[in-house]
Amino acid sequence: MNERLSPRRQGEDARLDDLLTKGISGPSGDPLNIFGVLGHHPDMLKRWLVFATHVLSKNTLDPRERELLILRTGWNCHSPYEWGQHVLIAEECGVTADEIEAVKRGPDDPSWSRNDRILLRAADELHEHQSLSEHTWNSLSGRLSTEQLLDVIATVGNYHLVAMFLNSTGVPLDEGVPDDPDVRRARAD
Repeated sequence: MNERLSPRRQGEDARLDDLLTKGISGPSGDPLNIFGVLGHHPDMLKRWLVFATHVLSKNTLDPRERELLILRTGWNCHSPYEWGQHVLIAEECGVTADEIEAVKRGPDDPSWSRNDRILLRAADELHEHQSLSEHTWNSLSGRLSTEQLLDVIATVGNYHLVAMFLNSTGVPLDEGVPDDPDVRRARAD
Protein backbone atom coordinates (compact mmCIF):
# COMPACT_ATOMS: atom_id res chain seq x y z
CA MET A 1 0.00 0.00 0.00
CA ASN A 2 1.35 3.36 -0.98
CA GLU A 3 1.29 6.29 1.38
CA ARG A 4 -1.71 8.38 0.30
CA LEU A 5 -1.50 11.06 3.00
CA SER A 6 1.76 12.17 4.58
CA PRO A 7 1.71 12.64 8.34
CA ARG A 8 1.25 16.26 9.35
CA ARG A 9 3.56 17.77 11.94
CA GLN A 10 3.38 20.53 14.51
CA GLY A 11 3.37 24.01 13.02
CA GLU A 12 1.07 23.13 10.13
CA ASP A 13 -2.23 23.92 11.87
CA ALA A 14 -2.83 25.57 15.26
CA ARG A 15 -5.66 23.10 16.04
CA LEU A 16 -3.27 20.24 15.40
CA ASP A 17 -0.46 21.75 17.47
CA ASP A 18 -2.60 21.57 20.59
CA LEU A 19 -3.54 17.94 19.97
CA LEU A 20 -0.01 16.80 19.17
CA THR A 21 1.31 17.96 22.53
CA LYS A 22 -1.03 15.66 24.49
CA GLY A 23 0.86 12.39 24.65
CA ILE A 24 0.32 11.05 21.15
CA SER A 25 4.00 11.11 20.26
CA GLY A 26 6.42 8.29 19.76
CA PRO A 27 9.87 7.85 21.29
CA SER A 28 11.38 10.42 18.91
CA GLY A 29 9.00 13.11 20.17
CA ASP A 30 7.23 13.30 16.82
CA PRO A 31 3.57 12.37 16.72
CA LEU A 32 2.90 8.76 15.79
CA ASN A 33 2.19 8.57 12.08
CA ILE A 34 -1.44 7.59 12.57
CA PHE A 35 -2.09 10.84 14.45
CA GLY A 36 -0.16 12.87 11.91
CA VAL A 37 -2.27 11.40 9.11
CA LEU A 38 -5.55 11.83 10.99
CA GLY A 39 -4.32 15.38 11.64
CA HIS A 40 -5.51 16.20 8.13
CA HIS A 41 -8.89 16.49 9.91
CA PRO A 42 -8.02 18.04 13.30
CA ASP A 43 -11.63 18.36 14.47
CA MET A 44 -12.34 14.67 13.83
CA LEU A 45 -9.03 13.66 15.43
CA LYS A 46 -9.88 15.63 18.56
CA ARG A 47 -13.25 13.93 18.96
CA TRP A 48 -12.05 10.45 18.04
CA LEU A 49 -9.19 10.67 20.56
CA VAL A 50 -11.72 10.79 23.41
CA PHE A 51 -13.12 7.39 22.46
CA ALA A 52 -9.75 5.95 21.42
CA THR A 53 -8.28 6.98 24.78
CA HIS A 54 -11.06 5.10 26.56
CA VAL A 55 -10.46 1.98 24.50
CA LEU A 56 -6.69 1.97 24.93
CA SER A 57 -6.20 3.50 28.39
CA LYS A 58 -9.43 3.45 30.37
CA ASN A 59 -10.85 0.14 29.19
CA THR A 60 -12.22 -2.15 31.91
CA LEU A 61 -10.58 -5.21 30.35
CA ASP A 62 -7.28 -6.58 31.54
CA PRO A 63 -4.58 -4.99 29.30
CA ARG A 64 -3.43 -8.41 28.11
CA GLU A 65 -6.97 -9.33 27.04
CA ARG A 66 -7.41 -5.94 25.35
CA GLU A 67 -4.21 -6.49 23.36
CA LEU A 68 -5.26 -9.99 22.27
CA LEU A 69 -8.45 -8.46 20.87
CA ILE A 70 -6.54 -5.68 19.12
CA LEU A 71 -3.94 -8.04 17.66
CA ARG A 72 -6.61 -10.39 16.33
CA THR A 73 -8.45 -7.43 14.83
CA GLY A 74 -5.23 -6.14 13.25
CA TRP A 75 -4.61 -9.59 11.81
CA ASN A 76 -8.19 -9.98 10.56
CA CYS A 77 -8.03 -6.54 8.91
CA HIS A 78 -4.55 -7.21 7.46
CA SER A 79 -3.25 -3.97 8.94
CA PRO A 80 0.56 -3.92 9.15
CA TYR A 81 0.61 -0.67 11.15
CA GLU A 82 -2.00 -1.79 13.68
CA TRP A 83 -0.36 -5.19 14.04
CA GLY A 84 3.16 -3.82 14.46
CA GLN A 85 2.25 -1.11 16.97
CA HIS A 86 0.26 -3.55 19.07
CA VAL A 87 2.88 -6.28 19.00
CA LEU A 88 5.03 -3.81 20.95
CA ILE A 89 2.21 -2.86 23.32
CA ALA A 90 1.13 -6.49 23.77
CA GLU A 91 4.65 -7.48 24.78
CA GLU A 92 4.55 -4.77 27.47
CA CYS A 93 1.25 -6.26 28.68
CA GLY A 94 2.63 -9.77 29.08
CA VAL A 95 1.66 -11.35 25.76
CA THR A 96 4.47 -13.72 24.80
CA ALA A 97 6.09 -14.07 21.37
CA ASP A 98 4.51 -17.54 21.06
CA GLU A 99 1.07 -16.11 21.84
CA ILE A 100 1.56 -13.33 19.28
CA GLU A 101 2.25 -16.00 16.65
CA ALA A 102 -0.76 -18.00 17.87
CA VAL A 103 -3.01 -14.94 17.40
CA LYS A 104 -2.39 -15.37 13.66
CA ARG A 105 -3.69 -18.94 13.82
CA GLY A 106 -6.85 -17.88 15.63
CA PRO A 107 -9.04 -19.16 18.43
CA ASP A 108 -8.82 -22.82 17.48
CA ASP A 109 -5.08 -22.98 18.10
CA PRO A 110 -4.65 -25.59 20.87
CA SER A 111 -2.27 -23.39 22.86
CA TRP A 112 -5.04 -21.03 24.02
CA SER A 113 -6.77 -21.21 27.38
CA ARG A 114 -10.56 -21.35 27.31
CA ASN A 115 -10.80 -17.65 28.23
CA ASP A 116 -8.33 -16.52 25.57
CA ARG A 117 -10.04 -18.72 22.98
CA ILE A 118 -13.39 -17.05 23.69
CA LEU A 119 -11.86 -13.57 23.38
CA LEU A 120 -10.28 -14.39 20.03
CA ARG A 121 -13.53 -15.96 18.86
CA ALA A 122 -15.34 -12.75 19.86
CA ALA A 123 -12.91 -10.73 17.72
CA ASP A 124 -13.50 -13.08 14.79
CA GLU A 125 -17.29 -13.02 15.12
CA LEU A 126 -17.40 -9.24 15.38
CA HIS A 127 -15.15 -9.03 12.32
CA GLU A 128 -17.14 -11.53 10.27
CA HIS A 129 -20.72 -10.92 11.45
CA GLN A 130 -20.65 -7.59 13.33
CA SER A 131 -22.29 -9.47 16.19
CA LEU A 132 -21.49 -12.01 18.88
CA SER A 133 -23.11 -15.44 18.75
CA GLU A 134 -25.25 -16.60 21.68
CA HIS A 135 -22.53 -19.03 22.70
CA THR A 136 -19.80 -16.39 22.73
CA TRP A 137 -22.01 -13.81 24.45
CA ASN A 138 -22.94 -16.31 27.16
CA SER A 139 -19.34 -17.46 27.59
CA LEU A 140 -18.09 -13.90 27.95
CA SER A 141 -20.93 -12.75 30.19
CA GLY A 142 -20.26 -15.69 32.49
CA ARG A 143 -16.90 -14.21 33.46
CA LEU A 144 -16.93 -10.53 32.45
CA SER A 145 -18.93 -7.64 33.84
CA THR A 146 -21.39 -5.85 31.58
CA GLU A 147 -18.90 -2.98 31.23
CA GLN A 148 -16.14 -5.39 30.23
CA LEU A 149 -18.41 -7.08 27.71
CA LEU A 150 -19.22 -3.71 26.16
CA ASP A 151 -15.50 -2.90 26.13
CA VAL A 152 -14.86 -6.11 24.16
CA ILE A 153 -17.22 -4.84 21.46
CA ALA A 154 -15.87 -1.27 21.64
CA THR A 155 -12.27 -2.46 21.37
CA VAL A 156 -12.85 -4.57 18.29
CA GLY A 157 -15.07 -1.90 16.73
CA ASN A 158 -12.60 0.92 17.35
CA TYR A 159 -9.71 -1.04 15.92
CA HIS A 160 -11.73 -1.90 12.82
CA LEU A 161 -12.13 1.83 12.30
CA VAL A 162 -8.42 2.34 12.97
CA ALA A 163 -7.53 -0.37 10.43
CA MET A 164 -9.76 1.33 7.87
CA PHE A 165 -7.95 4.62 8.40
CA LEU A 166 -4.53 2.97 8.33
CA ASN A 167 -5.11 0.72 5.33
CA SER A 168 -6.95 3.33 3.26
CA THR A 169 -4.49 6.17 3.81
CA GLY A 170 -1.33 4.04 3.70
CA VAL A 171 0.04 5.25 7.04
CA PRO A 172 3.75 4.38 7.12
CA LEU A 173 5.14 2.39 10.04
CA ASP A 174 6.75 4.43 12.78
CA GLU A 175 10.43 3.96 13.48
CA GLY A 176 11.07 0.83 15.54
CA VAL A 177 7.73 -0.81 14.74
CA PRO A 178 8.09 -4.36 13.42
CA ASP A 179 6.95 -4.97 9.86
CA ASP A 180 5.55 -8.49 9.90
CA PRO A 181 5.75 -10.15 6.47
CA ASP A 182 2.89 -12.52 7.40
CA VAL A 183 0.50 -9.56 7.76
CA ARG A 184 1.64 -8.12 4.44
CA ARG A 185 1.22 -11.53 2.73
CA ALA A 186 -2.28 -11.91 4.20
CA ARG A 187 -3.11 -8.43 2.90
CA ALA A 188 -1.89 -9.33 -0.59
CA ASP A 189 -3.95 -12.56 -0.75
